[in-house]
Amino acid sequence: METFIIGLDIGTTGAKSMILSLTGTPVSSAYREYPCTYPRPNWVEQDVDLVVKSSFEAIQEAISLSGLDPKQIAAVSVSAQRSCGIFLDAQEKTLRPMISWQDSRSTEEAGIIAEMIDPHEYYRMTGFPNSATWLLSKMMWVRTHEPQVWEKTRRVVQMHDYFLRALGVEDYIIDRNDAGFFGLFDSHLGRWDSKLLDLFDIEERLLPIPAASGTAVGTVSARASLSCGLAQGTVIAVGAGDQSAGGIGAGVVREGTMSISMGTAGALVAYLDRPFRDPHARIMVTDHPKVGSYLLEGYQAAAAGVYRWFRDEIAALEARDAATAGVDYYALMNEKIEAVPAGSKGLLFLPYFAGAATPRYTSEARGTLIGLTFAHDKFCMARACMEGISMDMKDMIGSLEASGFTMNNIRILGGPTRSEVWNQIQSDIYGLPVATLTVSDAPLVGAAILAGYGAGIFSSIEEGSDALVSIHTCYEPDEAAHEQYRQMYELYQQAFKALDAGAVFSGLATFQHDHVH
Repeated sequence: METFIIGLDIGTTGAKSMILSLTGTPVSSAYREYPCTYPRPNWVEQDVDLVVKSSFEAIQEAISLSGLDPKQIAAVSVSAQRSCGIFLDAQEKTLRPMISWQDSRSTEEAGIIAEMIDPHEYYRMTGFPNSATWLLSKMMWVRTHEPQVWEKTRRVVQMHDYFLRALGVEDYIIDRNDAGFFGLFDSHLGRWDSKLLDLFDIEERLLPIPAASGTAVGTVSARASLSCGLAQGTVIAVGAGDQSAGGIGAGVVREGTMSISMGTAGALVAYLDRPFRDPHARIMVTDHPKVGSYLLEGYQAAAAGVYRWFRDEIAALEARDAATAGVDYYALMNEKIEAVPAGSKGLLFLPYFAGAATPRYTSEARGTLIGLTFAHDKFCMARACMEGISMDMKDMIGSLEASGFTMNNIRILGGPTRSEVWNQIQSDIYGLPVATLTVSDAPLVGAAILAGYGAGIFSSIEEGSDALVSIHTCYEPDEAAHEQYRQMYELYQQAFKALDAGAVFSGLATFQHDHVH
């Protein structure tokens, strides 16, 4: 009887499962969408139990579509959104909605952290630049603003840990990559940093138990089996944060390899075979799923999610007409966008719908469209969205290069890779060759690799990556387009600097905080 493995990616707006053969051929997949809620500007929350229910449904449908006997699936593992705060009481019930990684309500708490410990020292200890994104500031916010919740809190866990517990694991286990996003983890020693716990008055018993990705930590329970369709006793392996899993699912397992992912958020992940700290303290250094290796990471708080916003709010008519005609909206838009010249006729877009992350770390930054004239139409705006998101990613590549790293093997991931025009835009803006993957859902492939490793099917994470990952198409930069984008990128940097230094971003953020409820 042939053996298969399954990966689950619990994203920000939906969960997707995929069953793969041991050679990387997808057998079936299924997707379930779920919402975020936005109670106030900069607040983003989710119903974590709805996320688990939707994830179980995605697994169950994939198994049903595959026609396999569930017992043929040897193991399951997870790729999950990171830096999400789930506050549990003594009965393991949620005390409030999950605080999303996109939530930046704790800007004031991040400032308090900077007062309590020098930011450069904090970065040296954790590998994370101080930010309102990490869970430490979110925990401090709850402690200050929701003391009744904090008083009842007995565990603070992330999505990965909560889901593994729902599958049947006997405690809350966190992978070492995810653990870093608490802002309290020593990545070199693989444990919670006692000095930081003491400094910020956080008890270790509140936190999940760190373990290496790919470690077998339990089996699917009878109760979970009824809900998700996996056979009782199926091996559960520790997974990884979404971008970490996506890295190994893109083959980022050796020196010189890098992945660029654009989902709801965006991320850059580069492989390191040695400990490192960015001398400019701008890029995260996290644990690679392979113990003893590291990842240099940068992230965008909003990426393809901005383009989805454009579809829903600006191009709703085109989306409706495409649906009526039975035509794919994105394919239709790609044709229109390809006809717009590089640089979108001088239209510049700053995609900071959820603040600026790596390397600027300005939570007050806001989305901005500059240069509109009567010569522009919504297709120019659509291309400017693609270009602006890619220029924000170029900021991260520039930070890498400034730190002395050369990446010669770049894989691009995520839904946007289905757009050839956006793939070419990325290559042209970066001035570097980029490649898409045969299976573009790299976090799912990465989760499946970790499942196979946990079940003993693969002897190493590299072996699993070599078996399941392959290149689909390579794109080379067009020199003329790259030169135009070089000029636009200079303007992009100047625009950010002017809006930030001129207090436009901070002024708008203050107005939204005070008057938008």
